Amino acid sequence: MVHFKTDIGATNPHASGNNDSYKDNLETDVLIVGAGFGGIYLMHKLRQQGFNCKIFEAGKELGGIWHWNCYPGARVDTQIPIYEYSIPEVYEDWTWSERYPGFAELRKYFEHVDKKLDVKKDVAFETRVVGAQFDKPSAKWVIKTEDGRTARARYLLLATGFAAKRHFPDWMGMDKFKGEIHHSSFWPDAGVDVKGKRVAVVGTGSTGVQIAQETAKTAGSVTVFQRTPNLALPMQQKPISEDEQIKRKSDYPEIYKNRMTTFAGFQYDFLQRNTFDDSPEEREAFYEELFKNGGFEFWLANYKDLLFDKDANREAYNFWAKKARARITDPRKRDILAPLEPPHAFGTKRPSLEQNFYEMLDKPENDVVDIKATPIAEVTETSIKTEDGKHREFDVIALATGFDSVTGGMKNMGLRDVDGVDLAEKWKMGTWSYLGMTCSGYPNMFFLYGAQGPTAFSNGPSCVECQGDWIVDAMKKLKDEDIKYIDATHEAEEAWRKNVTELSDKTLFPGTSSWYMGANIPGKPREQLNYAGGIPLYEKECREALNNGFQGFVTA
Repeated sequence: MVHFKTDIGATNPHASGNNDSYKDNLETDVLIVGAGFGGIYLMHKLRQQGFNCKIFEAGKELGGIWHWNCYPGARVDTQIPIYEYSIPEVYEDWTWSERYPGFAELRKYFEHVDKKLDVKKDVAFETRVVGAQFDKPSAKWVIKTEDGRTARARYLLLATGFAAKRHFPDWMGMDKFKGEIHHSSFWPDAGVDVKGKRVAVVGTGSTGVQIAQETAKTAGSVTVFQRTPNLALPMQQKPISEDEQIKRKSDYPEIYKNRMTTFAGFQYDFLQRNTFDDSPEEREAFYEELFKNGGFEFWLANYKDLLFDKDANREAYNFWAKKARARITDPRKRDILAPLEPPHAFGTKRPSLEQNFYEMLDKPENDVVDIKATPIAEVTETSIKTEDGKHREFDVIALATGFDSVTGGMKNMGLRDVDGVDLAEKWKMGTWSYLGMTCSGYPNMFFLYGAQGPTAFSNGPSCVECQGDWIVDAMKKLKDEDIKYIDATHEAEEAWRKNVTELSDKTLFPGTSSWYMGANIPGKPREQLNYAGGIPLYEKECREALNNGFQGFVTA
């Protein structure tokens, strides 16, 4: 039997009391959709500017992806304090227990954020937006919720995140399986007992890697169904003491300032040398140092030509393969998990951070199946059957099959332009935005951490703060200049799409079928969905549009 928990609860524990966010015919200056990093940041900054804001959140708590993510091993892939708000009242008395916090600690962090910023009083939880359209006569957005409520707001801000729409495979027989099936983003809060059980993990993105290495600790066996090898990097996880963090607090303003000067909003950046500027011995020593430091350094603090030059990229891949292969004793598994020939250019799919993934899968009781060579044919009552006719029996199936990323969330909420055309229809043949924050035909609507921004090529909080500050400054300018509404032009969208494509085409990204390019969803147009020029250039281009009198927009 398939067990998928639903998004919406039958009762709403938050709706009582003085919270007017749930009332029908709600009127507010700003309606924000989503109460994760982006939505909370926008609300905090806009409140400071005197805007009345409300948040509609589909989940039952704050935290966005960290409210939904509770699968085994779920943790962030960015080390602290880079993965948190640069808001002093939030960070000054908060400490973490380890370098890369897990989902339970991130949930506690959002409880702390609420205590400091008093967010929940203006949030309607378990509230899913199913329709929204701008009404020109009143210059207001009319927003409909799944349970029939209506809200009106001058501004609509979408902070739904880039992984907001789950992707389910369409294998025959999934409803017949008598064990448990869970999508990673619908994992039961109480967890799943895998002790001694036969577990299948389908998918090898970061979620699949985390589930596999974690469940392998107690499961009877873990079998990973892999379409593409994950070129995973060593996390180098370690505990961090409270004292150590408290001593560093005085450096935080500088740390947060510096992260916005790097390509991806991390604490490190590409080395300003090319791969072949160094001798083979120097290169080897440099690669070793990056691996020892752990995290994304081998990806984002590597030589500056890593993502541009095929030969340079191959050098990095060869080193990675050598390191990974040395950890796998089984020759068959070694060739599937870390082949000598690269499956794609290194770093053109987001690498995962692992702790003991290769050692766990190397154990004799665990296995890996190459489903590019032998695809999954169907799910039976007790097994997964591959096209070679082989049945593998399981008690639990974990679907780490990913998301309709970057555009999926916005296309799934009934957004209509001023002429009544659904955004899903407009974006059917490709994605158009201006600055990765606005869309033509959607006046006074802004979004962040979505299509054609630095999104997947960046640290989430860095991207959120870069775009959030721009949105807040734009709204303040509109208010100060008494502008009723602002709308991006078609010409500006076309120019931005061209810019995003040209930046991407200079790199090795287009040569890889990845969710960066929309290639993980059948029928989805293949295109670069992220701004590949880095946060500093992105911020410069967006600021120019704002400072040049809303260049690329019409105002009224």
